[in-house]
Amino acid sequence: MTPEHPYHPIPRTDLPRPPGALSLAGSAHVWFRPDAPGARALSQPRPILPGLPADRPLVMGIVNVTPDSFSDGGTLGGVGDAVARARAMVAAGADILDIGGESTRPGAAEVPVPEEIARVAPVIAAIRADGITTPISIDTRKARVAEAALAAGANIVNDVAALTWDADLARVVAEAGAPLCLMHAQGTPQTMQAAPHYGDVLTEVYDWLARRMEFAVAQGIAPERIITDPGIGFGKTLQHNLTLLRGLSLFHSLGAPILLGASRKRFIGTLSGVDEAARRMPGSVAVALFAAAQGAQVIRVHDVAETVQALALWRALTLEA
Repeated sequence: MTPEHPYHPIPRTDLPRPPGALSLAGSAHVWFRPDAPGARALSQPRPILPGLPADRPLVMGIVNVTPDSFSDGGTLGGVGDAVARARAMVAAGADILDIGGESTRPGAAEVPVPEEIARVAPVIAAIRADGITTPISIDTRKARVAEAALAAGANIVNDVAALTWDADLARVVAEAGAPLCLMHAQGTPQTMQAAPHYGDVLTEVYDWLARRMEFAVAQGIAPERIITDPGIGFGKTLQHNLTLLRGLSLFHSLGAPILLGASRKRFIGTLSGVDEAARRMPGSVAVALFAAAQGAQVIRVHDVAETVQALALWRALTLEA
């Protein structure tokens, strides 16, 4: 949105398209009317980092170095295991590695900053020492953790609190010039699933993210460095999650790439009848394909090989390849 064009372009996924319709960069499914203010900018490739493709969804592989994450907490025995997991994900086609040292599952307790740094910084440094050059995202809401992770070799900050938790995180990101993902959450991990409530979840999450983007820019973070995430499962009921997924393309109007993190989450188990999170891969892949069809630029997953393979076939079948 610019002063000359105070309205956001409305993304469309329906057919038929009008003559001259502009496709969202990297997507053959999402389009804008050719006369929509600001649409032309969204039709141009916007790489998140130099060297990353901008013509297809990126797959972000999750490497949790936590004892209590909802799906894979405690499965990595140490730095060596984490590096091996990262290496396997890169071999399977991961475009980005997301390293997290604090669980944000419902009810999770806060991890002290020194402990979180001790979990993530050595892993990031070891991944770089192993020769892995794949971009690394640090999943944290804390400035000192982000600072240590960036110093160890991380490239992106993935903040589940969208700069509402630590007042100093915006400065760290701005000074580093790193891309920043702003995720929506209602409440904290301790409270977010107690009784989530919205009048209209789609517009409320959209407006909240728009305000957080404005705040980030005011703190010196370049707008082209911002990524948005509607925060599936973070202070949302089953119906809230489904509404956000069905309306995911709306978030392109914010003018930033969309990250979608729904892998193995509870709503998938609820709908599929699969209680064990680690067995929710098929449902997670289904959600990933649905998000890709709505133009999501980054899909955060536990099961990299399966998602990469599914996306490759989906793109070929839908003429996206």
